[in-house]
Amino acid sequence: MPPFPSEMSYFNGYFSRHDQYLPLHKRPTFSRPSLLTLTLGLLVAIFAVANMVSLFRPVQSWPSPFDDYQALNTFPIINQSSNTSLQNHAIVTTLYSDSYAAAVATLGHSLRKANTNARLVVLYFPDRISPAALCVATSSGFESHPISRIPPPHNSAGMDPHFIDQFTKLALWSLDSLSIDSLIYMDADTLVLRNFDEIFSLPFSFAAVPDVFLDDRGFVITFNAGVLFLKPDTEIFHAMIDVLPVARFPPEYAEQAFLNQFFAPSAVRLPYVYNGNLAYKKRAPKLWEDIRGELRVIHYTIEKPFLGSHFKLLDWETLDERIAEAATSDGGFFRDEMELWGKTWQEARMEYAEKLDRCRRGR
Repeated sequence: MPPFPSEMSYFNGYFSRHDQYLPLHKRPTFSRPSLLTLTLGLLVAIFAVANMVSLFRPVQSWPSPFDDYQALNTFPIINQSSNTSLQNHAIVTTLYSDSYAAAVATLGHSLRKANTNARLVVLYFPDRISPAALCVATSSGFESHPISRIPPPHNSAGMDPHFIDQFTKLALWSLDSLSIDSLIYMDADTLVLRNFDEIFSLPFSFAAVPDVFLDDRGFVITFNAGVLFLKPDTEIFHAMIDVLPVARFPPEYAEQAFLNQFFAPSAVRLPYVYNGNLAYKKRAPKLWEDIRGELRVIHYTIEKPFLGSHFKLLDWETLDERIAEAATSDGGFFRDEMELWGKTWQEARMEYAEKLDRCRRGR
């Protein structure tokens, strides 16, 4: 039988077929190649030989935590220490800016619709978040927990200004102080489609979903930090803070690069459906179509329907306009996802109307 065709992209010594993803249940059938096909193949081969110089250009390499391995994490992969009950599980998000208050409220409503049994906790900066924004963010059921900002190492050299607060995410490992035995962290720009409480039964200390890039890297072995499963442990938290100044990682990817370095050999890779990064759809539409029915989470990485330009805070009327605008951007490529977020936000506004009204009136 002829081999199943694939266009394989190279990354860190690993191969990926996602760029030409075809689910096995849709595998095409093949017929014997015709004389014309063989002739064309021969011509292509001749052309390739004539351009041999270009074929021998060195393959572009992309650094990974394994290329520059550092023994940062000395803690066991499997956590056998806790016998947890449902009330010891939590889903945690963060609020670093008033601009994300509506997003947190919408995330909370989507979690309620999914009937999660976990606690909902939002970490926030008390010196930066207004009472009105915190009120909106907690309207759908999040309990608020103030937290101190963890500054980036090396005075944020080489980092995108939008990511310099993200090292505060390391504080997740200190939440055993809230009697949380295991948690799922979710960026505020996520939306839940289905219950995923099954993740809490994992015996591992840390798990995440592999990342994807729109450039030559494509689908990679490193993970995205927008959805994380972890077992909080203050001892691990202090170990992270201790090694943060000396760890080597690409600064432009901030805390995500550090976490990939810290958990390089021990992170458990979760299926893509637990972090439906919109970049999956952009990079491999067929893959997105195939997993769409199983998605637990959509991650609004490329297009955020709740933010204006330059992360501008929007009032509710302008927010409705922004959602409509996001649905038509890029030729409407993400229309379904933008409209789904807008529908969920509208449901939250109706479901928690009384509390949201009090938030707007400052009561």
